[in-house]
Amino acid sequence: MIIVFYQTYNQKNNFVMKLSITIHEKENRYFALNERDIAHLNPKEYLLYSTALCAGLTLQTILEKERIKVKSLEITMSGTIDTEKVEGKSQFISFNINYNIECAHLSDQSKVGHAVQLTTDKYCGNLQMLRKIAPVSHEIEIVSTEVTA
Repeated sequence: MIIVFYQTYNQKNNFVMKLSITIHEKENRYFALNERDIAHLNPKEYLLYSTALCAGLTLQTILEKERIKVKSLEITMSGTIDTEKVEGKSQFISFNINYNIECAHLSDQSKVGHAVQLTTDKYCGNLQMLRKIAPVSHEIEIVSTEVTA
């Protein structure tokens, strides 16, 4: 299941739009937006939504091919526009994507990190496209819940 949470906030007189996607491996892929219908997103929100979704599905495919299981995966995508509120003339001046991943085993952390790098730097077409518009930064947080004796 994929659940998307939406929030906005101001930062240094620029408007920052933020989308967060959580992917749970056990169920079929399902898309929902917290208290909003996906059909009511504005075009700039759709751009962030589609990029977070592209990165999530790309990463999920790489993890499946490498036979790596993760307990949870959360992707937060944000973009800063050059106006104080969303307008037709607003343009993105930066993007940030944050990956928060929980692994079952400590040994999977480096493999998951490599899969995230491949997703971000090479295989996610939306991220490649956004790099032509404005700088794209990324952060990776990987934790393991393995209990050691």
